[in-house]
Amino acid sequence: MKKENKPKNIIRIVDVTNRDGVQTSKLGLAKLQKTMMNMFLNEMGVYQSEFGFPVTNHETNYINANLELVRMGALKPIILEGWVRAIKDDVIKAAKMTNVKDLNLSISTSDQMIQGKFKGKYGRKDIVRLMVEAVKTAKKKGIRTIGVNAEDASRTDLDYLVEFALAAKHAGADRIRYCDTLGYDDPFSIYDRVATVAESCRLPMELHCHNDLGMVVACSVSGAKAAIDAGVDAYINTCVNGMGERAGNADLVSVILAVKYSSGFRKKYALDERIDLSCAWRVGKYASYAFGVPIPINQVGIGSNAFSHESGIHADGYLKDKKNYELYDYKVLGRGEPDIIETGANITVGEYSGIKGFRNVYDKLEVKFKNDEEATRILELVRYANVHTQKPLTREELVFIAKYPDIAKNIFTMTPK
Repeated sequence: MKKENKPKNIIRIVDVTNRDGVQTSKLGLAKLQKTMMNMFLNEMGVYQSEFGFPVTNHETNYINANLELVRMGALKPIILEGWVRAIKDDVIKAAKMTNVKDLNLSISTSDQMIQGKFKGKYGRKDIVRLMVEAVKTAKKKGIRTIGVNAEDASRTDLDYLVEFALAAKHAGADRIRYCDTLGYDDPFSIYDRVATVAESCRLPMELHCHNDLGMVVACSVSGAKAAIDAGVDAYINTCVNGMGERAGNADLVSVILAVKYSSGFRKKYALDERIDLSCAWRVGKYASYAFGVPIPINQVGIGSNAFSHESGIHADGYLKDKKNYELYDYKVLGRGEPDIIETGANITVGEYSGIKGFRNVYDKLEVKFKNDEEATRILELVRYANVHTQKPLTREELVFIAKYPDIAKNIFTMTPK
């Protein structure tokens, strides 16, 4: 019997909802919601979460609290990575203000950005110099993994991009992030460009694409294919429900489904084995609630119409064999459980809740308290959480606060300078 040759290199997911997703104009997430997002992503088997900005004062407590969850074993094996500019001072501040051990260092590389953003302050050589200084500083500060982020890579001169990537490698970077910052690439151009960079620098490639021209998932998986074909690992950046600046980033579920079920990837390219699609439905619903953005009915995998059939020909074909009109079963996404909606009397908890109503809610969650003192302490945190999110708390949030009260307290605490 002939053995099937399994691909040597792997496609992993680096979700950036808590960094790029929260930069969606007019929207955002509270620190508790960002923490819950990390918990969901960990449960889903996502390799890494780019979880915030270590040099931003209002992120400090949240970042250190989440790193404490890692230390406690509550957030494992996911890697929590911070994002800073690729300048030495940012790296020093990140190491001083937080306990972060994994960093992505970002700097613009296209002539458009160099001239249009920096206005003559820096040239191409300066960009490389600043990046190299930042990488070397990160190594000295004990940063465990260092990603180097070429902003606007898709509009960067290809020879210069290779030079930039090689300089990053020699300085000690662990991987290169190719950023299609404006969604400028198409699936063919990104394949050729990523292949060239990967073959030249022999570092794992990270694909960070935007949806300005509607090709974000296609470009993301095509870039990953180029990296794998060149013999290096690939990391695809995603956001839950495709959130992100302007038209958004690559949707987490869409990317995973594309790699698992499309004809060009299925059984030909290896997706990280930890990925658990059965969490997809819950993660998508939570993100929709937290951001306050409804899931479109035609959203891939989790939209209400994703598995709906109406026309006579389709319905007839589906009823005979669902594989006629569905590539994958809805159950693989964790769909199918009933949504329970309270239609009678209902007690919720919020910033003005009393102890009796609070105990009633937690009794329904089957969370027990040792004594009244513990219950009162958790109630106070729940009140703060409600002020913090300005939304009724979800079941998962309520359970998290009861289970990790000290972590929750740190997340809610902000002290302006």
